Order: sequence, then structure tokens, then C-alpha cells
Amino acid sequence: MCAASKSRLGRGLGGLISAAAPAKPAAPAAPVAPASSPAPAAPGAPGFAEISVSIIVPSPYQARREISPDQLSELAESIRSEGLLQPIVVRKKGDKFELIAGERRWRAFQLLKIKTIPARLVEASNASSAALGLIENLQREGLNPVEEAYGYASLIRDFDLTQEVAAERVGKGRATVANALRLLSLDAELQSYVAKGILSVGHAKVLLGVEDAAQRAVLARRVIEEGLSVRATEKLVQAKKAGAPAPSAQAPNARKLAASDAAAIIGIEKKLTSFLGARVALQHTPKKGKIVIGYSGNEDLQRILEKLGVEA
Repeated sequence: MCAASKSRLGRGLGGLISAAAPAKPAAPAAPVAPASSPAPAAPGAPGFAEISVSIIVPSPYQARREISPDQLSELAESIRSEGLLQPIVVRKKGDKFELIAGERRWRAFQLLKIKTIPARLVEASNASSAALGLIENLQREGLNPVEEAYGYASLIRDFDLTQEVAAERVGKGRATVANALRLLSLDAELQSYVAKGILSVGHAKVLLGVEDAAQRAVLARRVIEEGLSVRATEKLVQAKKAGAPAPSAQAPNARKLAASDAAAIIGIEKKLTSFLGARVALQHTPKKGKIVIGYSGNEDLQRILEKLGVEA
């Protein structure tokens, strides 16, 4: 992780951990030796320990719903060769330890069959634990927009918080949280499009102006098939509301994508996503298009560039 990323993470996550009262005064964690022979936490580093991987359990408040097998394998290889640079964060839960931050790192250690993992131990309430986990994911840009929305909703629902208080807990503006929560008004099909990057959040917000879910779905498929911009989608929705013929986003002689073409595009997206270990959206029309690749921070961008054979 680059120095800038560590600094950014420390300001939000570190601040909340401090507020959550560490089990002991914590000292800065030293880089951990390569995972082939992991070293215990540095002597005299209170609040840090080597914990058995088998007695750690996932957080019930984890916002991320999917962990890419390819990304997990990449992380495991990185840990194998370079070691673990950032300990996981846990809290005691009975005779187990519950994850607060670092589920991918913990799963990578399981994949590598390493028996213990460096961890920072903190004391945190359920609400603080949920907020800490969500903040780490947000700062690492590891959540898609729908997962982010469900994370906010979980904070509000499970801990009886207002939108304003939830926003304060994760360091976001109330409007940001409110706009994200609107995505949960979409039906499952459209949420899936947004989560995969096939539709942007901007497209989704415009489509929410259509009350009928079936009509929304039809319009969403047209937006995808024709590669419509957010502005063109706005015109489409306005025409639908006015009962006017939907404006054509293409020249009269341009053909629309056939259903088989749309299926082929989805297949290409899946292959690219699998190859790169990152979310890929293909915005295609018969004459032009673009490929959008999502990544989580500087390290992930570097990994993707290396996959593509591009020098940064």
C-alpha cells in the first residue's frame, strides 16, 4: 500500500478505533515478514498479537457481498512474496475473535494455509464495529455502489441511527448517504446492473424517476444496449413520462443491438472481469464504445496495468 493510502486510512479508521477504546494503548505496527514464515508481532507492541486463523469469525456487519476469487488469489500471492503490511483488526467475542477490518487478508491467509495472522485487538461496540468495517471498505474503494448503500442501510437499521448520525459515523455528508440509499429502491435486476458497473449511479438516479418497475427495467435494458449517456437517459425518461415517442439516440440508419449481441457483450464483460480480477463494463454501440475498468486504489491499479502489460 502506498504511503498516501496509509495516511488516508489512518485519519478515518484510526480515529474511530481510538474512539472505540483499544484493548491496550497501541503502537505502530511493523511490517510483517513474508507469509511463508510469518513473524510474530514485534515484542513490546501492546494491542497487537498473533491470532489463530481458525478462531476468527467474519463480521455480521460486513458490507461487501462478493469477494472476487481472482483478487483473493492475487492478494494471497502478494502476501506470500511480500508479507502482510497491514494487520487485521479484531475484537474479542466469547472464545473467538470477530473481524472488524481485513476480511480479504484473513481469507488470503486461509488460502495460504497459514495458521496465525497478525492482528490489532480493540474494544468496540456493535455500532462502532459496523462503522469501522464500512469505513475501511469505503476508504479502500472496495465496495460497489449497491454494497455501499446496503452498508449505510445496515448502520441505520441495526443501530437505530438517523441518516445524519450514520453519515457522521462514516465521515460522509448526509446528502451522500441519502443519495446512496435511493439505489435500494431499485429492483434486483437494476441493482445488479449498477453493482457490476453496467449502469452508472447517474443512470440509476434518472431511472428512479420512473415509478413502474417493469418500465424501468425496459428502459434500463435500452440504455445498456444503446450505450446511452446520462443526458440521453434523462430525455428518454422525460419522453416516457410525457407519453411522447422515445427519442432515438442513434442515427436513423444505425441498428440497435440484437438480444444475442447484448448477451455476447455480457459474456465479454465476464471474461474480462475474470482475467483482470476487476469489475469491467463494456459500453457498446455498433459504431463506437468504451471499456470501463474499476479498481481499488493505487496497488490494484498497478496490478491491472501489469496484467495488461502497461508500464505505469
